Amino acid sequence: MNPDSLSPETRRVLEAAFGRPVSALFAPAPDSTAPAYDLEHELDMTARDAQDAANATAAASLSDTILEQYTDDVMTLARQYASTAPLQAFHHGRSLQTQLHDLRDRTQVPVQQQRLLELLGQTTALLAASAFDLGSFDSARRLVRAADMYAESARFDPLRAYCDGILAYLAYFQGMPDEAVTKARRAQSYGGLGDVARRRLLAIEARALGYLGDAEAAQHVIRMSEDVDTGVRDDLHDGIGGEFGFTPERLAMSTSSTALLAHNAAQAEQSARRALDLIGRRPEEQRSAHVLGGASADLAMARLLANDVDGAADALVPLWGIPADQRVTGVLARTGQIQHFLTQPDVRQAQTARELRGRVEEFTRAATAHQLTGPALLQLEA
Repeated sequence: MNPDSLSPETRRVLEAAFGRPVSALFAPAPDSTAPAYDLEHELDMTARDAQDAANATAAASLSDTILEQYTDDVMTLARQYASTAPLQAFHHGRSLQTQLHDLRDRTQVPVQQQRLLELLGQTTALLAASAFDLGSFDSARRLVRAADMYAESARFDPLRAYCDGILAYLAYFQGMPDEAVTKARRAQSYGGLGDVARRRLLAIEARALGYLGDAEAAQHVIRMSEDVDTGVRDDLHDGIGGEFGFTPERLAMSTSSTALLAHNAAQAEQSARRALDLIGRRPEEQRSAHVLGGASADLAMARLLANDVDGAADALVPLWGIPADQRVTGVLARTGQIQHFLTQPDVRQAQTARELRGRVEEFTRAATAHQLTGPALLQLEA
């Protein structure tokens, strides 16, 4: 149709309806041929999309400096643990755990997620150690299993071995030595363990065997723990150390406890004296209250088994200076053992025994942590 043939009224109606001049409405249809493929435009759009995706990923990542700082914080907690009150260590660890959880939501970088899993596992394991030292065994078990799950997700076998070691301790202190042996042996099956880790796990196994009454097997494992010397290290027990480590004095203290369970008073005294000698060589701020108290109590118990009450009283002198908030489960279990022994008919009437029993009782009562679960350590008189 020729638009010129339209009346003025019709033209106004069409332009009002379509919002375009009549000449445009009746113009020839445009060429429908598809435009040629624009390769340059496609390349440009692909590059821009890739850049946007990279920018989004970079925005969801953490500074390496932040991760280094938190790595240092966890290491400091582990290395200062022995000289820190367990409740204070627990509060510090809980704060670190919360912050590390928050960091996981701020990164999508796989290597950073992996590192945060490791740090969360280490921090949670230290929380488990604190809960154990405070006498809260159920909480310790839950925490150590959570730490083990982090370690499993991160494929960090040394931490898994450490966690099994804590589970073995828990079983031992709750009177389940068979389970303790099983856990300690399973822990030794993990790959990538250094000498320190193996000494620790063998010492735990020996203690459980001693509680089972298998003195020969316990002595064999003690010798194995003392002979480990391959020079192999791992990132947890050696690289971080501290509470994840196992110092020579701690090994000696553990050996004295195992010897007591095997009724070998002479070996217990020798090992306890060695532990005290080794810890005495450290600067005061680096001395473990756990080892100092444990070795002193073991030495006293060895002397009691030899009917030397006065010698036991002398051995306990270092114990009295341990602050109440650092009297951990291991120390309290040993003092509970001494207190129980001093109630035996052949010693309880002696003046020195009565005084010593009263002082041990007061030591335990004043402790921040005093939930004894000591059937594993109350069998020496049997």
